[in-house]
Amino acid sequence: MLTQTGGDCRATNYIPLLRKALSDAGFAQIPVISLSMGNKGVESSPGFKLTIPLVKRIALAAMYGDLFERVVYRTRPYEKNQGEVNRWYEHYLEIAKEDVRKGSFSMFNHHMKQIIRTFDQIELLDIVKPRVGVVGGILVKYSPIANNNIIELLESEGAEAVVPDLIGFMNYSLYNQVWRSKHLGQSKQAQYLSSLALKIIEELEKPMHKELEKSQRFEGIASIKHLAQSTQEYISIGSHTGEGWFLTGEMIHLLKSGVDNIICMQPFGCLPNHVVGKGMLKTLRESFPNANITAIDYDPGISIVNQLNRIRLMLSTAKKNLQKV
Repeated sequence: MLTQTGGDCRATNYIPLLRKALSDAGFAQIPVISLSMGNKGVESSPGFKLTIPLVKRIALAAMYGDLFERVVYRTRPYEKNQGEVNRWYEHYLEIAKEDVRKGSFSMFNHHMKQIIRTFDQIELLDIVKPRVGVVGGILVKYSPIANNNIIELLESEGAEAVVPDLIGFMNYSLYNQVWRSKHLGQSKQAQYLSSLALKIIEELEKPMHKELEKSQRFEGIASIKHLAQSTQEYISIGSHTGEGWFLTGEMIHLLKSGVDNIICMQPFGCLPNHVVGKGMLKTLRESFPNANITAIDYDPGISIVNQLNRIRLMLSTAKKNLQKV
């Protein structure tokens, strides 16, 4: 099973390649399921249906994942008692698994409040570390295998990682459907369903947003509309290939939030991401003089040592800027 944006992106070609690989390996009978918003009439998945209970469990898993990223990455670099953050994370992860199995949003809201309060009270050292935003292709941004454990690396080098929410990318995909209906003549039904989905996601995230805002250490959830409005000054909201305008928007949001240091991870050979990522750096540096952004290519053929050296160079600049403040 593979999720896709379904657009003109190299990931759209992964499905036939997966099928060929399975066939060549002698497993041609194994189905490959494509989950995509843009492949209606192109891909079919006999025997598999996205039911309401399954969609609820997917949504809960994504919300828990975003929550854990927020509270763990914000506290672990500063914990006074080594290992305490991970112990609480493992404890709540077991609870989250059960909530996801049951598909219970009420239990999520109950445990979400507990999680935020717990991590808000963990004893931390009174030190300041450079905050480093992690953006880029959706695979390299979230997969430790693809990004050579970037979070672990940053924390070991004395920094705090700031990773945008996964649900933000879902909102981006839905927002694009609405935009295409308004500007490119896509069906009104797509506009209605996408607008409805955006509203549902906003309502589901509202309790978590309120709790995060009330906390001492954590920040609330930025709306996709606000992100689009602040991004359109720099790049067309009609740029939908790959991460499209959303990648630029994430960097803008980080810079406006005081996260001046950013690693923009580029999947090797992904031209669209080089345009909306690396291609926007000059403009962003002109608008945000304190921006300390480095673009790193990720591919099996790229030298890990080269990646590490460039990241360390960025971090050395980040630490110098921190000392000036």
